Amino acid sequence: STQSTWGEASVCFCPNLCAFLIMRQIFNTEFIEVPADVKVEIASRQITVTGKRGVLKRNFRHLNVDLALTQKGRRIRVDMWFGTKKELAVLRTICSHILNLFKGVRQGFQYKMRFVYAHFPINVNITNSDATVEIRNFLGEKQVRKIDMLPGVKVIRSAKVKDEIVLEGNDLDSVSLSAALIQGSTKVKNKDIRKFLDGIYVSEKGTVEEIAQ
Repeated sequence: STQSTWGEASVCFCPNLCAFLIMRQIFNTEFIEVPADVKVEIASRQITVTGKRGVLKRNFRHLNVDLALTQKGRRIRVDMWFGTKKELAVLRTICSHILNLFKGVRQGFQYKMRFVYAHFPINVNITNSDATVEIRNFLGEKQVRKIDMLPGVKVIRSAKVKDEIVLEGNDLDSVSLSAALIQGSTKVKNKDIRKFLDGIYVSEKGTVEEIAQ
């Protein structure tokens, strides 16, 4: 839910002496409902979310907003004072980040990646307790590509689908960035990418667990 209070327009002057108007909202608020099985703590714009899958933290100190818990910790209130149109977009962004924290500690995030090759089969080994991916024989190269997953992310080989690996973790940023590191390591260079489509690509995004309705 959103609440807004509008103020008057103020006149500013550019270096070229052209006047323009900036409309600011005096006060704007967003509310986020906290799920029953999630505990939230807020201190100095740093939010800590605890759920059945673990603990996630996010720091919003670089943003000019106020974060507070209301209704005995069951609702989060995000306030911004005197924000312009672009600055107010930060409110919804913060809410999306917090909702992703809720989803991570309740369900977890899962990315599936498929191997794509025309001639040379891509060989992938998972080492270091499911924390490192080793890619061999990409386009017939002898080079061994080693990609370390970000903290909290584990990678497993799919049991049902051939040439597929699955990345799982609670932090969406860590899971998606780990998938990007794998995909980026198999980027084709010095060749026509319209013809050479080999690589490891994200094929599906979802959650580790499903919540019963």
